[in-house]
Order: sequence, then C-alpha cells, then structure tokens
Amino acid sequence: MQAAWVLLLFMVGGLGLGMVTFPEVRDWMWQTCSGRLFVARRRTILVLGSVVALALPVCLALSWGAWGTRSIDGFDDRVEPANTQVAHLLQGEHLVPPPPLPPEAFQSAEVEMSRPLLASADRRWDQMDPEFVQLLLLAFKIMKDEHGYDMALLEGWRSPERQAMLAQKGTHVTMAGAWQSYHQYGVAADCAFFKEGKLVISERDPWAMRGYALYGQVAERLGLTWGGHWQLQDFGHVEWRKPGIKAAMRAARNP
Repeated sequence: MQAAWVLLLFMVGGLGLGMVTFPEVRDWMWQTCSGRLFVARRRTILVLGSVVALALPVCLALSWGAWGTRSIDGFDDRVEPANTQVAHLLQGEHLVPPPPLPPEAFQSAEVEMSRPLLASADRRWDQMDPEFVQLLLLAFKIMKDEHGYDMALLEGWRSPERQAMLAQKGTHVTMAGAWQSYHQYGVAADCAFFKEGKLVISERDPWAMRGYALYGQVAERLGLTWGGHWQLQDFGHVEWRKPGIKAAMRAARNP
C-alpha cells in the first residue's frame, strides 16, 4: 500500500513537472480535457511512454527493497570489522589489565641496557585514556591468542617533566619535547614481550623482532599508529591519534 502511494505521488509530480517544462504536455492535457483525444493520439503515447519510463526505475527499486533487507554501500553506517575480536570490543566487551609485573623485571642489566631509566617509568593503566586502554589490551589479547606472545607494558602515561628530561638525552631517545608526545595525553604506550619470567626488549633477538612486526600489524589493524615505521624506529611504541590531541600539542607549542 505504501509503495502504491509513492508511485502515485511520483506520477502526479512527474506529470506536473512535465506540464511546467514541456509545451507538448500542456497541449496534451488541454486536448484531453477538451475531448479531442483522437487528435493527440501520438502525443498521448509519447507522454504515457515517458511516464512509464520514469516510473519503471522507482517500481524496480521498491520491488527490490520489498524483496529483502537491502542497503546502499555508500550510506551503510554499520561497523563490521573484519576481526571478530574488534567486533566484541565495539559491542561492549570490557578487557581488564593484567597484573603488574614485579619491579625487579624492569631493573635487570639487559633491560637497563635496552631502555635506560625504564625503572622509573609510569605503568599505571588507569592513568591512560580508557578507550586507548581497551584498544591496547585488545592488541595484547590478539598477540597472545593468535601469535603466542605475552605482552608487557613498559611505559604508558608520561609527565611533561619526564618527557623534557628524555628529550635532553638526545634525538636517539626521543624527538618530542614536553607536551609534544602522545604519552602526555595518555594515548601512547611502549610495550615489549614477557617470556619465561623475563622482559624481552632487545631488537637483536629474532624472536622479539618477529613479535614486533606482528605487533605492528595488529596495532594498525586496530587503528593505532605503530612506531616501527618511523625514521627513528620505535618498535614497541603504539599511539592513538585521538581527535583533538594535535590541536592541544600546537597550543602547548605556541602558548
């Protein structure tokens, strides 16, 4: 019934538009109202044919819609991620941070050689953006479930004072000054692997390098930015380019 009304309104509207635009349509209507249809037979066929031609796509579209649920790709606002774990997260699954590692894990000679000053880094999950935390935990989960790697958080939120101190160490440590790193906004994290009770950070370890490559793929699949593609490669670093952060960085640079 609804389709019939739509078709009727379309035909009436099309006829009205034709009368305004084409003199032949006005002549046909005049002849029809005057009872002289035999004079305008050809024009009648032409007009009726035009109306049918215009109405045909509408009828086909209505029939297609009535046959089943349809959507136009360009206007489909449903989120259907390829990874089912991402879908679970978007549907409201809440992931919980793992228990913290003992402080001794960050104080070994190997760790100190790879990441100086790591022992004093902030690893509190509640200091970071909650949405970013969920994305990061999902990356951890995928790394464990799909690739067998246990991940560990090395550093999350970073104070501007610590960022400035690290920047003073040189560009081989960081190229970002205070308030110019996503760490200050709680949407960046440095991570590594935990194997047999020890942190594995060294990029000289083939097993770790394979893990970093997989970690980069997983992070990018979740919409995060991976530091492994940078000029100053930072394989364990991921960040979320959350809208508004860049503007905050520019404001901090030019107060």
